[in-house]
Amino acid sequence: MEKTLMVLDKINTPEDLRGLSAEEMNLLSAEIRDLILKKVNTTGGHLGPNLGMVEATIALHRVFNSPVDKFVFDVSHQCYPHKILTERKEGFTNPAKYHTYTGYTAPEESAHDLFKVGHTSTSVSLACGLAKARDLIGGKENVVAIIGDGSLTGGEALEGLNNAAVLGSNIIIVVNDNDMSIAENHGGLYSNLKLLRDTKGQAENNFFKTLGFDYYYIDNGHDFNELISVFDRVKDADHPVLVHMHTIKGKGLHEAEVDKEHYHWIVPGELDKKPVAENAIRKESYESITADYILDRASKDSSIIAISPATPGVSGFTPEFRKKLGKNYVDVGIAEEHAVAFASGLAKGGAKPMLAVMSSFIQRTYDQLSQDLALNNTPATLLIFWGGITGMDATHLSKYDIPLICNIPNIVYLAPVNKEEYISMMDWANSQSEHSVVIRVPFTQVISTGEKDTTDYSKINKYQVVESGSEVAILGLGNFFHLGVKVKDALKANLGISATLINPHFISGVDEELMESLKTNHKLVITLEDGALEGGFGEKIASYFGNSDMKVLNFGARKEFTDRVPLEELYQRYHLTPEQIVDDIKNCL
Repeated sequence: MEKTLMVLDKINTPEDLRGLSAEEMNLLSAEIRDLILKKVNTTGGHLGPNLGMVEATIALHRVFNSPVDKFVFDVSHQCYPHKILTERKEGFTNPAKYHTYTGYTAPEESAHDLFKVGHTSTSVSLACGLAKARDLIGGKENVVAIIGDGSLTGGEALEGLNNAAVLGSNIIIVVNDNDMSIAENHGGLYSNLKLLRDTKGQAENNFFKTLGFDYYYIDNGHDFNELISVFDRVKDADHPVLVHMHTIKGKGLHEAEVDKEHYHWIVPGELDKKPVAENAIRKESYESITADYILDRASKDSSIIAISPATPGVSGFTPEFRKKLGKNYVDVGIAEEHAVAFASGLAKGGAKPMLAVMSSFIQRTYDQLSQDLALNNTPATLLIFWGGITGMDATHLSKYDIPLICNIPNIVYLAPVNKEEYISMMDWANSQSEHSVVIRVPFTQVISTGEKDTTDYSKINKYQVVESGSEVAILGLGNFFHLGVKVKDALKANLGISATLINPHFISGVDEELMESLKTNHKLVITLEDGALEGGFGEKIASYFGNSDMKVLNFGARKEFTDRVPLEELYQRYHLTPEQIVDDIKNCL
């Protein structure tokens, strides 16, 4: 047996932690960190947050009695040590089992996990519900919410804290304060957290005490004596308690402690990478195209402003980009709802906001999209990244942005298929004042025609006929336009059909004139969209032809939660290979 597993070998359940000496707990911490490093370097995943929570997790499980006592982890970025200690260590010790367990809390895996969680700022609200339910049925267990300082800017976190503070019974909130979100923290709350850290929790100006919490401070969240002492004191409290714990994100890995943003989440093999040469050529991506475009526009127009809700890396907003943009860049923290309303306010005031959001996280903003943006028809520009069918965890599915956004009035939702269209759409969005514009950034390798796109996007809902044909019309939307090209070629090769190929450009509306013209020499219209079908683009087309003789086939994703299903398998399941689509067309004609 490896020396590094001397202590962990003895830990099969959390109860086994209670007999460990201080030396053994320190050895166990080192063993857990080593396992996390090896696994994440193989599979990819959240590295920095988990490295920073090792000692605190051991201490929590030593003091409290999970699963009788309830742990609710916020966003799950810090749950790997918890999984190792709750009968899932084989997923970290055995490379063959690395993919057995999800990177997020999952009740189907263990009784120690209460919720599937992958979006942030939820733990306090969920814990409030558990605590209130316990009180109603006469339970006595502790309810513990674990939340990072970055998550505190989320509106739901603040709503939850407001409610938890007056619960009047046991609820313990552990704030893991490492002075970081994914990137650096932003907002007024963090000045108070810094004051509390600087004064070791003694400052009179205390945000948590103001809310009404009984407050405890842990200066070194990696010191077992401090951790266990405080957790012992708050266990079985009969009132709301908040433990403010100072930790180091990336603890134990020098590179992660120094560059906390980069090592928040890493790709497989990241720790094996050799230093990149200074003169290395940057590979173009839609993220780099976005950043370069905004920098260029902002150099000519001081009203351009880029906004990120705490996920700058996703959209190409690197530290260098943020430095260059200066006051024309705002990170609002984990606050997507505020970001949308903020963008609307900026646009109303005469600025030209460009808000970049991940598809999965735009789900948090429906009310703001509808009420603050669309109802007021403010000309803000939103850029949706990573939209499409993916093999990601169930918590981070990115296929629902089309149904979410395309059915809200006043929003023009655009889907470029290449670099030139994307740039042209951003140009139009920033030059017009009539519409709220959302652009679904291509989730593909960069495709470039080399020729400037001259499409007039002010002609709302006017599609582009790329190639005229007959019998079958193919509408390939955004990412799936290129699938449409393959289907067109396969139809010609296998069935002798010269299909019409259409680039819709507009997700949110129907080119009724073009659709009507198809009735003259077409029998079938097919739609291809990289997203959920129900409520999506294709259903708009099917609805238009509903009372006609035109047949319509919609291709896209089913309405379902998928969890780490390989993309190739999903494409097979949804009939999204050219061969399957051609077969379905043949059977329909």
